[in-house]
Amino acid sequence: MKIGIKELIAQASAEIVTLTPAEVSTLPPENVQIIDLRDRRELEREGRIIGAFNCPRGMLEFWIDPKSPYHKAVFAVDKQFIFYCASGWRSALATKTAADMGLENVAHIGGGFTAWTEAGLPTEMVTAR
Repeated sequence: MKIGIKELIAQASAEIVTLTPAEVSTLPPENVQIIDLRDRRELEREGRIIGAFNCPRGMLEFWIDPKSPYHKAVFAVDKQFIFYCASGWRSALATKTAADMGLENVAHIGGGFTAWTEAGLPTEMVTAR
């Protein structure tokens, strides 16, 4: 193996902005779009940050690209995009990818949803489809 996941995450982390849950919780919600990268099972089991948009990690590139048939308008708004996953690994890689694709003002939550809930910040449950 040329490079492992730890090295990929370290490389991404060196190039992206990492915010703490406390920092994210103080940002004006009208200027921020929080993106939850976890899969549906995680959302239904654990909940999400209030108002977060769910984009499963495997669809990120397709939903960001305006030329993709799968593009989502949420990625075309002029806001700061803050990504998170369970622990911050997927979101570090996703934040780097989003920046590489041209999204500006991107960051991720260090420690992910786990750090958010450990900080006692608000969440909401998601019902099964």
